[in-house]
Order: sequence, then structure tokens, then C-alpha cells
Amino acid sequence: MTNTLVTPIKAGSINAKGLLEEARSAHENYLIKQQESDLEKAIECYVDAIKADPAMCESYYRLASLLLLKGQITVDGALEQCKTALSLEPKNVNAHIYSGYFLCLNGDLEEAEKEFKIAINNAGANSARPRLFLSKLLFSKIKNHSNTLKDTVKFLYYLLSGSMMIMWDCPSIKMFCKFLANDFSVFSYKTLGEAFEKMKLFPSALDAYTKGLEKTSQGNLFYQKMGDLSLECNNIEASLEFFKKAHELNPSDREVLIKLATINQTYFSDNIDETIDYYTELLEFGIDMDKIYYELGHLYLNKSDKINAVSAFKLAQIIDPENPYYNNSLAYAYIKAELYDDAIEYYQEAIRLNPDAEWTAIVCHALGAIYAEVKGNYEAAEATFNAGMVLDPNNVDIQLSLGDMYIAQNEIDKAIKTYCDAITVDPENFLSYAKAGLALWEKDYLEESIVAFHKSIELNPNFEIAQNNLGVVYLDGIGDPKCSVEYFKNAIDINPNYTLAYFNLGRAYQAIGDKALAAEYYQMTLDLNKITEEMNEKDIRSRIYELFE
Repeated sequence: MTNTLVTPIKAGSINAKGLLEEARSAHENYLIKQQESDLEKAIECYVDAIKADPAMCESYYRLASLLLLKGQITVDGALEQCKTALSLEPKNVNAHIYSGYFLCLNGDLEEAEKEFKIAINNAGANSARPRLFLSKLLFSKIKNHSNTLKDTVKFLYYLLSGSMMIMWDCPSIKMFCKFLANDFSVFSYKTLGEAFEKMKLFPSALDAYTKGLEKTSQGNLFYQKMGDLSLECNNIEASLEFFKKAHELNPSDREVLIKLATINQTYFSDNIDETIDYYTELLEFGIDMDKIYYELGHLYLNKSDKINAVSAFKLAQIIDPENPYYNNSLAYAYIKAELYDDAIEYYQEAIRLNPDAEWTAIVCHALGAIYAEVKGNYEAAEATFNAGMVLDPNNVDIQLSLGDMYIAQNEIDKAIKTYCDAITVDPENFLSYAKAGLALWEKDYLEESIVAFHKSIELNPNFEIAQNNLGVVYLDGIGDPKCSVEYFKNAIDINPNYTLAYFNLGRAYQAIGDKALAAEYYQMTLDLNKITEEMNEKDIRSRIYELFE
């Protein structure tokens, strides 16, 4: 009786074959649909296959190609992987093809030609692919190095023979058919969805894209289509989710990242960290980096992260130093960081570049405010404000700031004239009347001051400062405390935390002779002032003591 001996198969080898098959499938999917998730899966499975069976040749050269694509190894590293594969299977056709390909990338065309010829000899009738690779190499030599008749004949021979033999190269034909079938399905669902979009049949378009997502391997494409459609239908949250899914499938798609960053920044202002992450990813592409740093600077400002804001705007300005907007934003970030000399430098540069008169006038306003309020350099501030008004004579805000500067210098007449000029430019600006009223009060022009405050209140009844100041004119200027009460109460109704209005109302009741109400409002002033710290506590207490002396 003859015994048949069966060699047991190692469990590790079976597991390695399964992993290799998974890797091939993911690798194939990546080649068809170019999605990062398939690439990552293929790499992971190839690595696991090598761990399960280090003697499996195919895993090495295929893994090398993907790691090189990801930038995780150099061409020399890929060639080392091919050497390992060839040491395991010296006659492996694909290992020689990959080795020849990597040698081409390394510029070693002579050695690459040898590898392709070995692959052709080992493959026999199935040598279409190495023949075509070799024809490409020979064409490169003809174009860049030499143009001999021998090289030309060799090129034509391998090109024509490879093209003929590709007809019975089963793996290539199989892959071609998969590409063709997938491309046709993608085209069909994409065209159908776009047609529905043009007819404004948005639910039908979404349905077509959803089916395309299910039936084809182009998830990245259809998620983008669904994201764009949702955005058009103003379904912002759904749009964001679709783009996130597209990004998960292919993190290297720059257009998706731009849309994610823009949607987050525009509609989800609380998601600052997430938006920063998207812009940071965009920096890796090395495209429009100045614009990305500019957006990052604003995001960091929103987070009150002054250091990173300055850094981001500075990087944008270094890339494009002639951009006035970058200089302006960098100056603003320096103000937030209380680095005023640096801010002045970049504001001056933005003004020098002067892309637009109205915009530059606004920059002049900001620079003038630093000179006046921080540096106390009123001469420079006045010159800068005046330059801004020359650029934009209709900029009322600059005129008001110039008037405020004159008030700070106790040049009341100049202040009154400036505020009146502002009123001439914009007769509907309530703030101009309020400031003019205050300056007129300082000069004891009581009737004119009352007219100005009334006009300010008429234009904006909810402006509590004008209400309070009008009350002060009636109380301290005209000597009519009963009339002043109405305006102090109005100010408190508008702003219940207006400490000074409570204090003035207490003064009004004290002048009327109603000590109880005066004491009540002084006490309210005292309590509120502990929070607002708007007044000197001693002044409030001294008023309370006066009531009972």
C-alpha cells in the first residue's frame, strides 16, 4: 500500500496570500479612482503581507512603487526593495520591469535597458509591457542623447511588437476593461446629474449622484458633486459633510480642501481650529501660499492668537512685499500685539503702495490714530488725517477723529469747525452732531449744543451718550433739572449698565430736592460701578454724604 504524503501549508503563507490579494485589489482601485484611502490600504496590506511571509517577492516591488509615490522613500530605496524581490525570485518579470522603471527615474538608462531586456526574455509571448517600457526608454534616449539609426530601429521594433503583443496580455486587457467600464458609468451618472441640475430638478440630480456613488468607484467625484449641489440649494451643513467625505477619500484633492476651508470660514465661524487645519493642509501644495497665510492671519486674530497672526501675515508679506493688503493686515496684527513702531512701519508701506484712494484713506485713519492716541505725536497725526481726507473727502470717520484730537489738545474752536465739516459731508451722521454738541458745550454755546444733541437723538434715538449729554446741558448749563431727568432716564433705558447716567440722574434728583430718589440712584451708581469701574468711587460716596449733611 502506497502512502501519499501531503506537505502541510503554513497558516502564515495562507494569510500572506490573502493580504496580498487585498493589497492588489486596493492598488487596482487606486489606479482607477485615484483615492488616497485606497493607496493607504494598499500600502498597509503590502506591509502586512511581507510580515506574514517575507519570502513573497511581489509585495516588495509593489510596496516600493507606492511608497515612492507617497514620497516616503527615495528612488534608491525603491531599487533596494526590487533587489530584495529579485533575490527571492530572480526570474520575476514584474520585479525586473519595476527595477527598470526605477532606474529610469534615477537616470541610469543603460542599466534600465538591461532590466527591461531581461524581463522580455523571461516573459516570452507575454512581454508586451516590458517591450513598451523599453520603447519609451529608447525614445527618451533618441530625444535627449542620440539619434542614431540603430536606436531608431530598436525603438520602432519594441514599440510595434509591444503594441501587437498587448492584445494577448490578459492583465493589461483586464485592467483596460475595468477602466473603460468605470469611466462609462461615471460619465453616465455625472451627465445625468448635471442635466437634472440645469433643469433645476435638484432632488433628481442628487439621486443621480447618489447612484453614481453607489455604482462606481469615483466616490471623491460624486461627493464633490453632491457638495456643490447642496451648497447651491443653501444646505450648508450637508454640503460641508459631503466635502468632508470627499476629503477623507482623497486628502490630496486641493479643490476640496479650498471648499472646506471657505465654507467653514464663511458659515461656521466657531470652527476656527478646523478651518486653520484645512488652510495648513493647503500650504503643503505650495500654491498661492501668500493668500493662505493671509487667511490664516485673520483666523489667528479671531482666536486672539497675536503671535501666530503676526507670523502668518509676515510670511504673506515676505512672499509678496508689494501687496498693500498684506502690509495693512500685518500692521493691524502688530497693533494687537502692542508693537506700535512696527505697525507704523507697515501702515506707511501700505499707504505708499496706495491701491485705492478710499481704502488708503482708511489706512491713514488707522495710522493717524496711533500717532494721536499712542504716540501723542499730534503733528504727525494731523498730517496723516489730512492726507486721508485728501484721498477721500467723504470719509467722515477721519474728520471725527481729527476733531477728537483737537479736543484732546483743548483746541475747541478747531474741533467745532472739524465736526461741522463732517456734518456738511454727511448731514445724516448722528455721531457728528453728538460730538459737535459736546464741543459747543465746552465753549458754553448752550443753545447751539442743545440743538446739536437734539439732532443727534432725532437721527438715532437709541444713542445713549447723546441722551445723557443733553441731560447734562439741561442740568448744569440751563439749570433745569426737571427737564434733564427725562434724558437721563432715556439713557438708562437704552443702556441699563450706563453708570454715569445713574450718577447724573441722582444729581438731578438732588438738585430738585428729592433726597430719597437721589440716594437711591447714587447707591445704584455705587453698586454698578463695582462692575463697570466707570467712575471714581470717592466721587459717588461724597455725593451720598452731601445728602445727609
